Amino acid sequence: MKRLLRCGIVVALAATAPLSHAEDKPGWFDRARTELKLTYDLGDTEIYLPFHTIHAPWAYTEDQIDHYQNWPPGFGIGRGRFDDKGDWHGVYAMGFQDSHYLPEWIVGYGWKTYWPVGSSMRLGLGYTAGFTTRADFGHYTPVPLVLPIASLDYKSVSLETAYVPGGKGNGNVFFMWAKWRLDGKSPSDWARGK
Repeated sequence: MKRLLRCGIVVALAATAPLSHAEDKPGWFDRARTELKLTYDLGDTEIYLPFHTIHAPWAYTEDQIDHYQNWPPGFGIGRGRFDDKGDWHGVYAMGFQDSHYLPEWIVGYGWKTYWPVGSSMRLGLGYTAGFTTRADFGHYTPVPLVLPIASLDYKSVSLETAYVPGGKGNGNVFFMWAKWRLDGKSPSDWARGK
């Protein structure tokens, strides 16, 4: 998985090579490349454990839902950090079973901002952008994606979900995973410089 993560970072960095002259202000490619490198270099290790897929009942029949993989086994690893505002930035690679019980792989970058929920929990909202590969998309041809993500965090553990939009009989899936930050820091710890 670490090798897949490194390959994804290399691809992302190569794709964001500077297109401007050194004397120009940095463009979004330069800023994206810098953000990816900062997150990978300064981030701490995070473990991802996929655990549930919800196929929206308005897009699938009950029979389809019963025959799909709704409890996908899988594993992921990443590097995540909190900036001085308490926003999370992460790079990751994850593998799991898709709805048809076949391997799916994803590598990407994520960003979330947070709001407190009570005294020790936070609600995070943001996005992820990257590439996924599946058997039913060109037999594992990488496909770009940008998806909304949300999380409920308690200290170094979070329950997260991404929404995959779609139509009748495709997409319209909530993919859920647990994430554990191995450094044990919360967003407020990073914002205080701990």
